[in-house]
Amino acid sequence: MSINTTPHLNFRGDARAALEFYQSVFGGQLVTVTYADAHSVTEPAEAEQVMWGQVASQEGFRVMAYDVPSHTAYEPGVIPVFVSIRSTDAAEIAGYWERLVEGSTVVVPLAEAAWAPLYGMVEDRFGVTWVLDVEVPWSAS
Repeated sequence: MSINTTPHLNFRGDARAALEFYQSVFGGQLVTVTYADAHSVTEPAEAEQVMWGQVASQEGFRVMAYDVPSHTAYEPGVIPVFVSIRSTDAAEIAGYWERLVEGSTVVVPLAEAAWAPLYGMVEDRFGVTWVLDVEVPWSAS
């Protein structure tokens, strides 16, 4: 078992451009999932925006990003980053979740999501937003 800790940057419509820029700087593979890909469109104009994106290089660089949907408050600089904890082991993620939620505010309960066997979001008592999920290979099909 192992986990990866990755900066998860929040944007309003610029996630794809930011990820493309980071890829040009650091190299690596760029993967994006749009709201349409995930069947999670709440505003048709945002269907092709990034619901989840990542640049990962063999050298170890990794950054994730998404476009905050219009129905969610977004103030640049106020919540610019999530800390993403990913593992391929559901029990490991659930264990971290149980300890992390103590004294915290659950934003999205840890549960199955369209893109992951487990996904959850919590704001800890220090104001840090954590995203925990079980990592699976992405296929657009």
